[in-house]
Amino acid sequence: MTGITGLSKKNTFVLTVRDSDVIAAALRQALAGASPEERPGLERAAALVESTSAANEGRLRAHWVRSRLDAVGFTGDLTSVAAVRALRQAEPRLSLLAAVHLQKEAVAHPE
Repeated sequence: MTGITGLSKKNTFVLTVRDSDVIAAALRQALAGASPEERPGLERAAALVESTSAANEGRLRAHWVRSRLDAVGFTGDLTSVAAVRALRQAEPRLSLLAAVHLQKEAVAHPE
């Protein structure tokens, strides 16, 4: 996920867009016609998609926050003010309120 829609200075909500059900269906279809050589890889891919799709939205947002912090080179304490600052540096359109909310979700969902 490269971005989260719904972020602006006026909005503090975050909408997580997921299409894992579409990917899972495509993998199941590919498995139905797979050769014996292809089957193990497709089965592994299907299992990964299913395990990822089981993640709740809070966990996905927490992962997104960590990825954005990594993108700006933040290695400090996730609970710090510096983490909120780095998150807003990574996503300039993010309001302070939304950044704090996302920070709390990341803290609540450790990797």
